[in-house]
Amino acid sequence: MKNLKLKLFSLASVFVLTLITTSCVDELSTEPEGSQQTAEELFRDPASYKQFLAKLYAGLATTGQQGPAGNGDVAGIDEGFSQYVRNYWNFQELTTDEAIIAWNDATIKDFHWHTWTPSDGFIKATFYRLAYQVTNCNEYLRQTTDAKLDSRGITGSVRNDIKIYRAEARFLRALSYWHIIDLFGGASLETEDSTTEYHLPDYATRAELFAFVESELSDLEADLMAPNSNEQFRVDKAAAWMLKAKLLMNAEVYVGVNRYTDAMTYINKVISETSYTLNPNYRHLFLADNDTNGAQNEFIFAIAFDGLNTKTYGGTTYLTHAPVGGSMTASEFGINGGWAGLRTTSAFVNKFNGMNSDSRKQFYTSGQALEIANVGTFTDGYAISKWRNVDINGNQGSDAAGDFVDTDFPVFRLADAYLMYAECFVRGGGGSSSNAVGYINALRERAYGNTTGNISSGDLTLDFILDERARELHWEGHRRTDLIRFGKFTGSSYIWPWKGNVPTGAPTPTYRNIFPIPQDAINVNPKLIQNPGY
Repeated sequence: MKNLKLKLFSLASVFVLTLITTSCVDELSTEPEGSQQTAEELFRDPASYKQFLAKLYAGLATTGQQGPAGNGDVAGIDEGFSQYVRNYWNFQELTTDEAIIAWNDATIKDFHWHTWTPSDGFIKATFYRLAYQVTNCNEYLRQTTDAKLDSRGITGSVRNDIKIYRAEARFLRALSYWHIIDLFGGASLETEDSTTEYHLPDYATRAELFAFVESELSDLEADLMAPNSNEQFRVDKAAAWMLKAKLLMNAEVYVGVNRYTDAMTYINKVISETSYTLNPNYRHLFLADNDTNGAQNEFIFAIAFDGLNTKTYGGTTYLTHAPVGGSMTASEFGINGGWAGLRTTSAFVNKFNGMNSDSRKQFYTSGQALEIANVGTFTDGYAISKWRNVDINGNQGSDAAGDFVDTDFPVFRLADAYLMYAECFVRGGGGSSSNAVGYINALRERAYGNTTGNISSGDLTLDFILDERARELHWEGHRRTDLIRFGKFTGSSYIWPWKGNVPTGAPTPTYRNIFPIPQDAINVNPKLIQNPGY
C-alpha cells in the first residue's frame, strides 16, 4: 500500500545480516544468528550498501529477519521483548502518569511502580537492543570507509550516495547513544574505530557519551541531505538539528550544564529553515495513512511500520492493540481484537479539565473508572484511543487479518519543536515572547478548531508548558524525559496514582531518574559501572 515504505522494507528484507559483530561486544550478546557470507562477498554488489542502510532503519521497527518470531536479531531474549519502539515507549511512558498496564508479564508493572531492579528482563532487553543497533551502525561504517570502497572499485554516483548513507548511519548511532545517555547514563562507547578483536569495552561516563554524540551530530550534518529533500523515512539535516536540540535541552540533567541557548539555535533552524507544517487535524497524525494523509509534512523523522512488512508485536501494533479492551470495539481501531493492557491515570486525565473541545482529549470512558483501584483490571482507568490502524476514511490497514498495523511512529515532529522553543524561551535560552506564544497558540488552534483556547504571554510558565507537552505529545515517548527535566519524575514534587506502588501515589527515590545497567551485562563485563542506588 505504501510505495516508499514498501521500498524500505523490501530493501531490508533481502539483506540478511552476515558476519556482523562476530568479534567484540560479547557482554551484550549482540551477535546476529546464522552468519553465512563474509562481508567482502556481500559488498561486491553496489546495491548492498543501500540494503544495509535499510536494515539499520528497519532495526528501529523489526525484531528479526522474518518476524514476528523465529529468527530474531538479538539472541538470548524473547523476540517480542526486543522491539526498539516498544521497549523505549515502555521506559518513557509506563514509568509516568501517562500510562499504566494491567498485565502480569514478568516485572512489567514495576515500571509504573518505580520498583525495577538490575535483573529486570525488560531493562536487559532494551539495553541489548540499543547496543545491537549501535553495533550494526558501527559495522556499516567499517564497511564503507574510503579504503574499503577503493578495494572494491566503488566509484561514481554510488560512492557519492554512500557518503550520505554513512552520515545517516552515524545519525542512527547517535540516536541510540542518546537513548542510552537518557535511560542508562553511562555505558560502553564503541565506534567503527574500535577493535574487532574480542575485548571487553571500557566504561564511558554519561558526560563522555554526551560529548561524543554532540560532536558526531556537528560533524555529520554537512553530509546529510538538505531538509525535506531525502526519501521519506530517511533522515536529513533537520533530523540532526532536532536530535541535537533534544540533547542540549537536557544537558542540565545529563552533564549539569545549562545549554538552552545552544538548543534554541537548532530549534530555530528546524522551524525557519525547513518546510515542515502542522497537519490541520491532530487525530490524523496517528492513523494508518499518516505517511500520505498530510501528517508526513509534520514528521521530521518517523519510524515506518507496515502491516505486511513489519510483522512485530511491538511498535504501533503494540500501541494500537494494547489500549483496546473492555467495551471498546476493536474494528473501529482497524484490528482484530484488543489486548486490554494500556490505559492512563486520573492525573493525566485531569490535565484536560475544562477543555472538552480539545481534540487531543481522546479518552474512552464507557465502562471505565477514572480512578484505578486495581492495576490489573483494564476497566480501572480511562483508555486512550490515540493510535488507530484505520485511514482518514475509516478503512482498515493493509493486513487483512488485523494483526499488524500500518501506522508510523513519529520520533520528531514540528509540534514538538514549537513546544521546545517556548520552553527554551521561558528558561532564558533566547527567542521572543511573541514567537513562543504564537507557536503554542498554533497548536491550540489546531486542537480547538478556533482561538478559544489561545493563551497570552502571562500564561507562559514552565508548569503550563509541561502540561501542554503532555496534552500534545502524550503516548509518543517523551514523558519520562520531560518530567525529569522539570524535576517531577521522582521525589514528592509531583505524585500520580500508583507511583511508588501506592494507590494514591508516593515519592520515589531520585536515583531512579536513570535505570540500572543490567546485572547480566556487568557480570560479563566488569568494566561497566552500576548506577548509584542499584
